[in-house]
Amino acid sequence: MKIICIGRNYVNHAKEMDSLVPSEPIVFLKPDTALLKNNKPFYYPDFSKDIHHELELVIKISKNGKNIQVPFAHKYIDGISVGIDFTARDIQQICKEKGLPWEKAKAFDSSAVVGTFISYPNKELNFSLKKNGEIIQEGNSKNMIFSIDYIISYVSKYFTLRTGDLIYTGTPEGVGPIAKGDKLEGFIASSKLFTCDIK
Repeated sequence: MKIICIGRNYVNHAKEMDSLVPSEPIVFLKPDTALLKNNKPFYYPDFSKDIHHELELVIKISKNGKNIQVPFAHKYIDGISVGIDFTARDIQQICKEKGLPWEKAKAFDSSAVVGTFISYPNKELNFSLKKNGEIIQEGNSKNMIFSIDYIISYVSKYFTLRTGDLIYTGTPEGVGPIAKGDKLEGFIASSKLFTCDIK
């Protein structure tokens, strides 16, 4: 199982990061050791002092596929959830300044929270993140630069998709820092799909 992530897939998030809006999907990977599921807590690592939350819709792949065409991409979706791409922003900045890959900042252990999967409705989806009971991030899939079907098609050109693979589809604006003691809750519409305590 692999975790495929899409960067800068919402215009307003690209702007808040002072980054260019991409002309094609930005793709990076996380190892399976990054996965944090079943509402387990996130333990703040000692190598960073600036971990940020990035809420995302997450797709689970239902069957193997290569060079999938956009009109058929929805047939490869087993379910949808929300998750968090935790980012060590201080480490990421150092890597950027040196022109180095960002894996240390993005792919560390437990950096990929994922919630319970539900049936994919193949329509626009509202999703949100609460921190300590208050909504701090909201998004809608209609605002994606690259749609879910397009992402599946694009990624499958380069990586054979396998049953159970996860695709994190990018975060909307509103990313920000977390701290020990925070309680994060992820929603699609009104359905809460994960809780993650920061310790």
